[in-house]
Amino acid sequence: MSLPAVSALPVGRSLLYLVIAGVAWGTAGAAASLIFRVSDLGPLALSFWRCAGGLVLLAGALAVRPRRAPRQPERRRRRLLRILGTGVGLTVFQSAYFAAVDATGLAVGTVVTLGAGPVLIAVGARLMLGERLGRGGLAAVTGALAGLAVLVLGGEGGDVVPAGVLLALLSASGYAAITLLTRWLGRDGGGDALTTSAWAFGIGAVGLLPMAAAEGLVPHTAETGQVLWLLVYVAAVPTALAYALYFAGAAAVRSATVSVIMLLEPVSAALIAVTVLRERLTAATVLGTLLLLTAVAGLALAEARGAAVTRRREGEAVAM
Repeated sequence: MSLPAVSALPVGRSLLYLVIAGVAWGTAGAAASLIFRVSDLGPLALSFWRCAGGLVLLAGALAVRPRRAPRQPERRRRRLLRILGTGVGLTVFQSAYFAAVDATGLAVGTVVTLGAGPVLIAVGARLMLGERLGRGGLAAVTGALAGLAVLVLGGEGGDVVPAGVLLALLSASGYAAITLLTRWLGRDGGGDALTTSAWAFGIGAVGLLPMAAAEGLVPHTAETGQVLWLLVYVAAVPTALAYALYFAGAAAVRSATVSVIMLLEPVSAALIAVTVLRERLTAATVLGTLLLLTAVAGLALAEARGAAVTRRREGEAVAM
């Protein structure tokens, strides 16, 4: 997700941070799959523990971080909208993603979520923010829809569960909503990404608690130690650490480049699904995955070309 960063780093270090964040995010679904296999913990309860653990770790990071004055104070209503919107979107994004992984497997659930997200963002930006989609963007959206169709209609023997794909699309919608809200609010600056994220995890934990309690907060399992360490891992590595690295790295790297680097997440998830979890990838799954990832890469290239044209026009205007 794209949230405003508070500081910039050297580009080389920023790229490294983004690579680590993308790979770390790709392991979250694998950890969830392992938890689902050895316990009865459900996706809502897992999302609650992820939000609660991420909140604790981010609160600790904020406590030891040197205080800094905001570059531009944010009005209370905008800050409230940012926090609530991010919290609700994050809750939908994570809960639906874990449910999709539980329903249709790690590879398909991750690819659909992370492949459909940028496409929904592009369409939403056109409808809500007036950003032009362009021929490249339209071709990418068409390719993404084709990839989804191949995934849903081309699966064999239950390899792709339609309900799981719908949950992944719901997750992608939450991801897109957070990004669009951030873009809209970020036009005038303001907002600290780390603080906003901590609040968002807090809202997610509170909102999920009743449903997670009904589902069962404490897992019943013969592998208590394994489940406990996996929960700690999910909260620490693909949540607190990965979000912090993403926020820092995205400050110094163009959004088009960020989009391409974040393709490491579904790619790493798919590799883990095949090599570690022994999930079977059919020809239709591979084709659908390639179409989705190509669509996201096309969106990134279209954005890069648009940014280059804008810079050239601005340079010509200054020269005149």
